[in-house]
Amino acid sequence: MGRLFGRGLIHRADSTSRMVVLEGIIDCMNVTVKLFARLREVAGAGRLERVLDEGATLGDMLRQLHTEFPALQVAASRTIVALNREFAAPDRVLHDGDEVALFPPVSGGADCLRVTRESLSADEVIRAVVRPHIGAVASFVGTVRCVSEGRAVAYLEYEAYEEMAVGKMQQAAAEMRARWPRLAQVAIVQRIGRLEVGEIAVVIAVSSGHRDEGCFEACRYAIDRLKEIVPIWKKEVGPDGAAWIEGEHMPAADA
Repeated sequence: MGRLFGRGLIHRADSTSRMVVLEGIIDCMNVTVKLFARLREVAGAGRLERVLDEGATLGDMLRQLHTEFPALQVAASRTIVALNREFAAPDRVLHDGDEVALFPPVSGGADCLRVTRESLSADEVIRAVVRPHIGAVASFVGTVRCVSEGRAVAYLEYEAYEEMAVGKMQQAAAEMRARWPRLAQVAIVQRIGRLEVGEIAVVIAVSSGHRDEGCFEACRYAIDRLKEIVPIWKKEVGPDGAAWIEGEHMPAADA
């Protein structure tokens, strides 16, 4: 938290390099804004720093961004907002040091939940959920294909809000355990960066003592939930150009 006295200028440390005239005594706060996927491209930066008046809300900051970047306002109806790595509504009051993230709908404990840039091994992820008392493992492996809705695909670029992604994977795992209490272990590993056709993008493995204790159902639930609430996106790149692939699910502030 800072305080400004008298009449002066404050520089907003962002790509706009604007100077703002301030009068009187004003308490102010610093807020970091992170943008992902096509919103990052629209703003021309993945990280912005903003100085706001004390008591400003998330909605106040969004209106400021929409003025500076009109294309963000055009995309507002399909923009998800997170505050300190949790979905948030515009009326939330901001505080000094807060982190705000803007992103489009996602494309899709002892548990192994992570985001990585390294190549994935399905066998390695499956081994992570095997225990001596385990008799059943259900797994899902998602790979990069060479065609999407009739368009040729040369490669994919995956991007994630990594800090929040792992937290939402943990949420999905907790939901799975609530629905299927006899699950043993859960593994969800997503690769990001550039992936070529045929490479593994995601591996999910779920284990239980017996096959009828929810491992099949939980594995399907995990990939569906991953595509709903975990902030990971993909850009399809091919001979006809590139396009971000976005989902339709817009999580509520408390999702």
